[in-house]
This record gives sequence, C-alpha cells and structure tokens, in this order.
Amino acid sequence: MAGVDVSDLTISFPLYHGDARSLKKTLGGVMGRQLSGRFAQDNRNRVTVQALKNVSFSLQPGERLGLIGRNGAGKTTLLRALAGIYEPVGGCVLVRGRIGTLLDTSLGMNPELSGRENIRLRGLFFGLSGKALAEVEQDVETFADLGSFMDLPLKTYSSGMGVRLSFGLATAIMPQILIMDEWFMAGDASFMQRAEQRIAGLVEGAEILVVSSHMPEVVAKWCTRLLWMEQGRVVMDGPTDEVLPAYLEAAG
Repeated sequence: MAGVDVSDLTISFPLYHGDARSLKKTLGGVMGRQLSGRFAQDNRNRVTVQALKNVSFSLQPGERLGLIGRNGAGKTTLLRALAGIYEPVGGCVLVRGRIGTLLDTSLGMNPELSGRENIRLRGLFFGLSGKALAEVEQDVETFADLGSFMDLPLKTYSSGMGVRLSFGLATAIMPQILIMDEWFMAGDASFMQRAEQRIAGLVEGAEILVVSSHMPEVVAKWCTRLLWMEQGRVVMDGPTDEVLPAYLEAAG
C-alpha cells in the first residue's frame, strides 16, 4: 500500500560567496527581514540557507495534497525531497510505492534523443516491453500532438512542445504516487483542457497526489487537503475548504 511519511524534514543549501550579514544587507528591506531567520552555518563553517525546517506530515491512499504559499516558501523543494532529488540534512522522508513526477520538463529526458526515443527509454526504465510499450508510445504521441517532431531531437522542441511531451509521458504510465509542480500550467488553452481531463483520470488511478500551485481554482478542484507553507515551514495543514480561505485572506 502506498504511503508517505515526512518527519522533521530539514533541507539547507550552502552559499559559497559572502556571509549571512552581507547577504541580508545586500538584499535589504523586506526581503532581508524575511530571510533573516533562514541563514545558518553548517559544520564546515559555510553559510547556508534553510529551504525547509522541521516539516512533518503523513499521506495515506486516497489523499490529494496541495502545497500553497508565496514564492520561496519551500514548495518545490519539498516536492523534490519527496521525489528523492534532494537529500535531507535533518529528519527523514519515507515513501512507499512507485512515484511519478511532473517537476521539470527536462527531468529524466535526453535532449539528444527524439521524442519517440525518450518515450521508449522511459518505458524500458519502468520495465515495459512489447505491447505495453507500444501502447504507451501511441498514447503519448496522440496526446502530445507533435507531428513530425516526434522523430526529431528533444533539443529542437519549443518549451510548450517539451511540456506536452513530458506531461503526456509522465501521465501515460500510472504511478501509485504522483508528485507534480505547476509548470504544466504553462500550456495554451487547448493543452490545459486536455491536461485537466488527463490528470483527472490519473488522479483516480493514482493512490496519492501531491501538487504545488499558485492557482486557487486548481487546488480547490483537485485537492482534499492543503499544506500552507511560508519560509520553509508549515503554517497550516488541513482540509482544503479550511486552509484555502485562511491563506487567501492572509494574502490579501
């Protein structure tokens, strides 16, 4: 059974130039005050900034969690920690189940290979072959609607084309846990409509969804629970219809 357990998760990034005092002075004003509590030093005397501090929560099958908060709140860092991209400096992340990610259009994609070759490579990584692999390839090709670009190198794609391919591929192979950032919202109206229809089907099949978004209408529609984050900490955790109004009121 799929599940996620995050306990006292702390993630820091080293800053290799300058010290905390000079950085705060350079940033100045409101931003300097906002970041004042996030600078520290590690055991090698390097200045670090804390992206996440003491974050804890658990997810069970059937939950759809939305991450909300201002830019720099730590939402994307948390998603990447759940995906195993960032390693905690404190606490732990325990994920049970097969993960599917929509975090970066280039994540796991080889720009030198064609769209079709990238699809086949991903399918083989997930252990697909024969009929199952052919079905995934056809599904992604139909959804992405790239025409002849399917057989051209990924590096020749526009950003929108890359989003369509990545989204189609990530949603063609059913994960138990889907981790998603809001980059997929960058598509045009036609893509958005198809993406919403596709993700709705994926959410029904996936056991757990975690999505970060600045769009209230998205989290209100897709999420049963929200984690409101500020400065790397959890401000509020609860049902969407309780957390979202509180967040929007605070945001003014």
